[in-house]
Amino acid sequence: MADKLRAQQQLEALQARYVGTGHADTTKFEWTSNIQRDSYASYVGHPPLLSYMAIGMGECKEKVRAQMIEKMIQPVGKPPEVQD
Repeated sequence: MADKLRAQQQLEALQARYVGTGHADTTKFEWTSNIQRDSYASYVGHPPLLSYMAIGMGECKEKVRAQMIEKMIQPVGKPPEVQD
């Protein structure tokens, strides 16, 4: 019982510390947005991968980097309408 409680507390601490880990109230939209943002951040943060993608796209590295940073604003489109 104590191990289960400790595991639950550790999970809650991680969820509070890292937004991308989600929680019980995380919507599908929030989850997919976090995944996309993490992916774009990884691409931008790893120069060899960014170069590889830029060559494949036929664009300069800085243009691809700027496009990915721009996509981080709304990575999966506009949020769905909230219904009361």
